[in-house]
Amino acid sequence: MSVPQAGGGPITSKDDLVNFIADGVKPKSEWRIGTEHEKFGYDLKTFKTLPYDGKPGIRAMLDGMKRFGWEGIYEGDHIIGLKMDGGAISLEPGGQFELSGAPLRSLHETCAEVNTHLEQVSTVASEMGAGFLGMGFHPTVRIDDVPVMPKGRYNIMRRYMPHVGSMGLEMMFRTCTIQVNLDFASEADMVKKFRVGLALQPIATAIFACSPFREGKPNGFLSYRAHVWTDVDNARSGMLPWVFEDGMSFERYVDYALDVPMYFIYRDGKYHDVAGKSFRDFLAHKLPGFEKIDPTLSDWADHLTTIFPEVRLKKFLEMRGADGGLWRRICALPALWTGIYYDQTALDAAWDMVKDWTAEERSALREAVPKLGLKTPFRNTNVQALARRMLELSRSGLRARAEKDSIGGTEEGFIEPLFQIAESGKTRAEELLERYEGPWQRDVSKIFAEYSY
Repeated sequence: MSVPQAGGGPITSKDDLVNFIADGVKPKSEWRIGTEHEKFGYDLKTFKTLPYDGKPGIRAMLDGMKRFGWEGIYEGDHIIGLKMDGGAISLEPGGQFELSGAPLRSLHETCAEVNTHLEQVSTVASEMGAGFLGMGFHPTVRIDDVPVMPKGRYNIMRRYMPHVGSMGLEMMFRTCTIQVNLDFASEADMVKKFRVGLALQPIATAIFACSPFREGKPNGFLSYRAHVWTDVDNARSGMLPWVFEDGMSFERYVDYALDVPMYFIYRDGKYHDVAGKSFRDFLAHKLPGFEKIDPTLSDWADHLTTIFPEVRLKKFLEMRGADGGLWRRICALPALWTGIYYDQTALDAAWDMVKDWTAEERSALREAVPKLGLKTPFRNTNVQALARRMLELSRSGLRARAEKDSIGGTEEGFIEPLFQIAESGKTRAEELLERYEGPWQRDVSKIFAEYSY
């Protein structure tokens, strides 16, 4: 969620930074599931991306959502988000509309939250002639035609990104994802989950691949969003091979985060540009122009939101490898990872599956999957077979959790759409390409009618 964080008071030592993350440790009884997803808003008449002002527009969407009890989040005179009951709605740089869900006990609860949110969004959008599309990369819009949201941090990122990678602006303005935030019971539990998540993230990317178009034509990839992330800013993204080394700990992640260049310092309602500068120097009062400012844990919390590896550690672990997608896929993503992370037998089996994979093999998977998807070769098999194994482990974990809804339904049903993909070997991206070459007659605009929420 890209709004200022409330982390705490002054930092007295590096131990405060370590403890900030370590405070996320929870007993299993308190583990929760936080689902996040982004979607593209567009004008139903023109298919153009929604601007901030005007109607249909993003400001009108946010104001319209207030009728359901949401409270506005403002930056100056601009409404930039909403909050209610532990959840939030925020804006990505190109107006992508994001639900950052509340931490909830079961998949039944988090999927109900998603369903309620999408119903609310559809109600407000339909009244003003807007629609919303779930994909990993915008299928038609040119980057120069994407309106910029009035958020100070994004102005800083927009200036900085072209200096550190070739596709940073593509990531900012034309991608959408589905994520899930999950808890850990101890430092050792965090380390195992972090490693399993990083190793299996390319498999999840393949399963959820849903971004085969760019500016109205096939782009040569199944997950162009995942390809974009290969050259955004390698100082703050990627597969983090050192997580698999001896000595991985909360402190090791803090040392990494301290060396990730900063974007900004937030004070008195304003974002101050310090892009490329060191948080270590900020901590030591050596940051030019900001020597007299005392860094706080809120600054640290903000900084942690500007780090973008395939799995991100805060007070929980964020799974970040999936394209945005259709309604049922939003619930399937948290189901996939909950089944593996929240059952010890499934987690141990997942670790046994990946523990002898080399850093080179993990990197090769990450590089190949955006283009080849489930057909990506691996040793003497392929990613489709790995996906089947991953899904079986997740389903066994969900079965063991035995979380039922009010009518006795289990959590296993949420993962079934992914089995359909793994068994067929055909990703959503490949289905879209078939539609493009067939009934759409190479007119990508047909996607808005057939695949919107």
